[in-house]
Amino acid sequence: MIAESEDKHIFFVRFVLLVVIVLFLASIGLLNYISTQEESLADRLYPNVYVDNVSVGRKTKKEITDFYKKKGDMLKNFNLKVVYENIPIATFSASKLRVHSDGEEVTDRAYLVGRSSHMSSRFYQKISALFNFASYTFETRIVYDKTSLNDFISDTEDNYNKPAKNALFSFENSKVVSFREDKKGIKINSTKFMEDVDKTIMENNKKVADRTVVLTHSLVDPEITLKNSNIYGIEELIGEGVSNFSHSIPERIHNITIAASKFNGVLIPKDKVFSFDDTIGDISSLSGYKPAYIIKNGRTVLGDGGGVCQVSTTLFRAALNTGIPIVERHAHAYRVLYYENDSKPGFDATIFTPTIDLKIKNDTRGHILIQTQIDAENNLLYFRFYGKKDGRRVELTTPVLYDQSPPPEPLYQDDPTMKKGVVKQIDYPAWGGKSKFSYKVIRGSETIFGEDFLSVYRPWQAVYLVGTAD
Repeated sequence: MIAESEDKHIFFVRFVLLVVIVLFLASIGLLNYISTQEESLADRLYPNVYVDNVSVGRKTKKEITDFYKKKGDMLKNFNLKVVYENIPIATFSASKLRVHSDGEEVTDRAYLVGRSSHMSSRFYQKISALFNFASYTFETRIVYDKTSLNDFISDTEDNYNKPAKNALFSFENSKVVSFREDKKGIKINSTKFMEDVDKTIMENNKKVADRTVVLTHSLVDPEITLKNSNIYGIEELIGEGVSNFSHSIPERIHNITIAASKFNGVLIPKDKVFSFDDTIGDISSLSGYKPAYIIKNGRTVLGDGGGVCQVSTTLFRAALNTGIPIVERHAHAYRVLYYENDSKPGFDATIFTPTIDLKIKNDTRGHILIQTQIDAENNLLYFRFYGKKDGRRVELTTPVLYDQSPPPEPLYQDDPTMKKGVVKQIDYPAWGGKSKFSYKVIRGSETIFGEDFLSVYRPWQAVYLVGTAD
C-alpha cells in the first residue's frame, strides 16, 4: 500500500514538472514570437486593425497617411448647394467650408494599438491583435468649419422666419372695424438643416461628389384664430370676387375707393337678404363722390359717383364664387370695357339708387363678413367673403355671346367745360348682343339651386365730347 502511494506521488510530481516545462517552453516560444512580430511591425500597424472598415494591419503608417492626403486633395473639389422651396439659395465650396479628412489623426490613433503607454493594455493589445482575439476599428470623419454655415442660417432666419399673426375681430356700431385673418408663422428648421449638412458632407467619405441639402421650415400656429375670436360663426374665406378697373380716369378711381369702403367690415346675418343700395347710401358730392361719366337715359354724361358699378360688379362676382343666391341683378345697358378687362361679357351688375339694386342672400351656416381691398398698383378691386364653409361648390359655365349687332355711328356731345376745338373721346364703340351663362350650386350630390343669367346689351356708339367754351 505504501509503495503504491509513493508511486502515485512520484507520477504526480513528474506530471506537474512536465506541465511547468511545457508552459515554460511555450512562454519562451510566445515571447520569441511576439519579439519577432514586434521587429517586423516596427513601423507598421498591428494586425486586426481597421480604418473605415478596411484592414490596415501590417501597413506602414506612411502608406495610410498618404492615402488620406490624396483623399483630402479630392475633397477640395466638393460643393454644397442649399435649396429652399425648390429654389437654390446658396452654394458653399469646400475651400469656404475648409473641408478636410481627419484620416491622419485617426491613423495616429490606430498606430498606437499595441504601443500603449500602459504596460497591461499594451500587452493585451499585442496578444489580442497578433492572435486574432479581437479587432480594433476606427472611423474617419470629414471635418469642416461651420462659421459660414452659421452665418448663413442666421441670415436665413432673419429673411424667412415670420411670426404667426393672431386674428383681429372688433365689432362696433353694426360693423367690423378691425379685422385680420389669423395666419400661420414660418420657422426655419435650423437644427435639422445643420444635422442634414453634417450627414450630407459625411457621404463624401464613400464617394466625393457635389451634394445638395434641402432647407425646410415648420408652420407656427397663432394663439388666436378667426374661429375663436368672434361669435358670428366666421372662420375662413369662403369666396372672392375681383375686377380690373384699368383705363379709369382719376375721378372714377376716387369714387370706386369711396364706394368700396362702404362695404368693408359689413356683416350679412344668416338667412338675410343684403341690398347694395341700402348699404351704399347717398351717392353725391355731399358724400364725397366726384363727377365721372355714367350711363343715364341712354347717354354717357358726367354724374356724381361714376364708377360705383365697378363695386357692384365685383360684389356680384364674389357672391357667385361663394355660391349664395342672387336675389336681384341687372346687367348694364351696353358692354362696358372695364368689366371685360378680365372677364367675358355677362359678369357685370349695374345699380342706380334707389330703383335698380343688387341683392344677395346669405343662406350659409353663419354670418358673412365682407372685406374689400383696392390694389392701386395693378388696378384691381377685391371683395372677399368670410364665413363658414358647408361643403358647397359652384359650377359656372362660360358665357355664350350671341345675336350680336354692330355699333352705331359715333356720337358727338357738347361739353361747356372744355375749350372750343378740343375733342375728347369718353366712350368707345361696343357691339350689342346677348350673353348667357348658368350658375349652379351643389353640395355633395344635391343641387341646392341653379339659375341662368341673361344679359341683353344694346349696341353702343363711340362718344366724343366737343369743347364749346370760349
